[in-house]
Amino acid sequence: MTKIAPGLLPEGLRDRLPPEAEAAARLLRSVMDSVASYGYERVSPPLAEFEEGMVGQLKSDGAQDLLRIIDPVSRRTLALRPDITAQIGRIASTRMAGRPRPVRLGYGGEILRLRATQLRPERQLVQAGAELIGADSVAAASEILSVAVDALAAAGVSDITVDLTLPDLVPTLAEGPFPLAPELVEPVRTELDEKDAGAIAALGADAYLPLIHAAGPVDRALTQMRAIDAGGALKSRLDGVEAIAGTLASRATITLDPTERHGFEYQSWLGFSLFGAGIGGEIGRGGSYVINHADGTEEPAMGFSLYVDPLVDAGLGTKDKKRLFLPLGTDAATANQLRADGWRTVAALTNADSAETLDCTHRYDGSEPQEI
Repeated sequence: MTKIAPGLLPEGLRDRLPPEAEAAARLLRSVMDSVASYGYERVSPPLAEFEEGMVGQLKSDGAQDLLRIIDPVSRRTLALRPDITAQIGRIASTRMAGRPRPVRLGYGGEILRLRATQLRPERQLVQAGAELIGADSVAAASEILSVAVDALAAAGVSDITVDLTLPDLVPTLAEGPFPLAPELVEPVRTELDEKDAGAIAALGADAYLPLIHAAGPVDRALTQMRAIDAGGALKSRLDGVEAIAGTLASRATITLDPTERHGFEYQSWLGFSLFGAGIGGEIGRGGSYVINHADGTEEPAMGFSLYVDPLVDAGLGTKDKKRLFLPLGTDAATANQLRADGWRTVAALTNADSAETLDCTHRYDGSEPQEI
């Protein structure tokens, strides 16, 4: 077996060094403090669970993204979490099943995925978010999106864009004004997601073609959607989207792509992606979904997940570094007072230590800090 070079890490994993590690911690704290200000209580699920339970929490192909290990204690297979949202659903449906609904829960921690994506080559990510368990109404969606937008703003993200989608649009229309054979529902959804008009026409689903063009700024997209004659089947959804957009109008740019489906296969009536200026790709997503309970019942929920790593990579979370060098012999009381005043002190351990070699910005001259 080839010897692994010192410092070499598995593909998709990396060390966060100063100052990025501190920026990541600061951003996570900012997000969680913002989430908590809306009354969301923090929970902290374990990094690994029994594989059987984890597979039951995840949706379909999500189980393929599990990194598995053998637990030497229980002799059973464990799975490292690729997502925290599913764990929140487990907590809500078991340990907190008796809590009055809705339950507001926040979370933040690391996840590990089996495979990376082209847009995000990292497999280990910091995920944070909030889940509103027991409600998926327009009011619940408005609150969740407000929490998400405010959390991103608290982290320093500017020019936030919220891209809304309607994941169950095709099944809703197929059961009503635009009937489709059951075997055609998935193909039509796929081709709408790809915006392939020719393929949709070839499937005999011409009634769905106007949906391709009903995307863009939310006001224009809603006007185009309302013009589609669907016998009133879309009115409540479109009214809901309009109300949600109204609550965010002054804080974010709102767009609507009613047929966007990739990544929203398991959302119910609403899904959304979050973007920010100068940050490549989405920095969060969420929507409405259903929690399956062990007794066979279902419970509506609404939530979002944010990813801290793209924010760090964009330079957010950094803080002016002010490190104060304390010469050898500086008394402890003085050092304690300087730290209480907000300084980060770096004490000399030998006479050879200096402010320059210890990467300090200031030096204590015996009476006050002096900038170097």
